[in-house]
Amino acid sequence: MAARIKKGDQVVVTAGASKGVRGEVLSVLPTVEKAVVRGVAIAKRHTKASRTNQEGGIVERERPVHLSNLALIDPKSGKPTKVGFRVLEDGRKVRVARATGEVIEG
Repeated sequence: MAARIKKGDQVVVTAGASKGVRGEVLSVLPTVEKAVVRGVAIAKRHTKASRTNQEGGIVERERPVHLSNLALIDPKSGKPTKVGFRVLEDGRKVRVARATGEVIEG
């Protein structure tokens, strides 16, 4: 299936504890249908000091969010939108914002 959300996209969380938060997609995990978004679903992990990590302590990092809980931000209007696909005249398949019909680069 074609990817509706890709790395580097601006998204908004539509459900869960981080609902309404906007952020950039850092990575997409297609096998588990999740994405890691900057500033969303922050988890604190207590780590012990080791050779690689000289200082122990509490480390904050983003956890993956299911793709169904994310909506792409329309580049034209700045609002959440669904994603469609269109084949251009030159044969390229591109993502399109359903709300405005704007082509999404990336």
